Amino acid sequence: MSLKSDGRDNVSGDEEEFRDACSRTNEEIVDELVNEQLKNLSVQSDDEKLKDLANGVRNDEPTTSRLNHSDEEEHEDFADCIDDIIDDEGLKEAERDLTDEQKKENKEKADKLKEQGNELFKDGDYIKASELYTTALMLCPVESYPNERAILYGNRAAAKMKLNSNKAAIEDCTKALLFNPNYMKALIRRAKLYEDTDKLDESLEDYKKIQKLDPSNQEAGQALIRLSEAINERNEKLKTEMLGKLKDLGNMILKPFGLSTNNFQMQQDPSTGSYSINFNQNPQ
Repeated sequence: MSLKSDGRDNVSGDEEEFRDACSRTNEEIVDELVNEQLKNLSVQSDDEKLKDLANGVRNDEPTTSRLNHSDEEEHEDFADCIDDIIDDEGLKEAERDLTDEQKKENKEKADKLKEQGNELFKDGDYIKASELYTTALMLCPVESYPNERAILYGNRAAAKMKLNSNKAAIEDCTKALLFNPNYMKALIRRAKLYEDTDKLDESLEDYKKIQKLDPSNQEAGQALIRLSEAINERNEKLKTEMLGKLKDLGNMILKPFGLSTNNFQMQQDPSTGSYSINFNQNPQ
């Protein structure tokens, strides 16, 4: 006698893991984040304070998402294995139920995490430093301490630069500047990142603001000259390529009539910069 199966007993291990992941609550994810940091932090003397931090994180119900990664992964893989985008608006909404004293306590916890992150950064452990900055951002009150949040985003951007995660670093610099539009370190970092990623116009605009805030900034002055020349060179190259494509298209259209673009000459008026087109029956 044969037994029939409805297929429910054949669910793959991957499907079960996926269902388990989907059933996890935000609180479980936060618990995992804090517990991992408690295990990995080299400074153990403040263990009790960090346990208090874990309770504080759970009570504040921060909004964030992340994926696990091993310490052995290469730095260049960092951007592909972690999603640490923080919902500042969600945090702001959650903070409305906190007292001023609770907000102050959360800010102090965030300061401690930032200091520990700075130490890890100095030691070259950029991944763990970035994680601590992320947890600090989850705690630091959004409306009450904008400058502190700007610094945390700026520090995390610096860690991501070291990890070659340029796109994420640009996003963090931009977040920092939303909290403090005149934050010089974030402006300089973003200007460099824009230039490194061939976003020359954006880089030029950042350096213009840097020079406006600090006219004595030599780096900004040199960058303005360098970028202006690079942008002009790029635009000329693009114009040449565009004219070449237009010429090829024109020759294709004119060929049935026994003509080519050589029959038409463009002349620029030096006084106005405008162009006129002259027809030449017998071009040389």
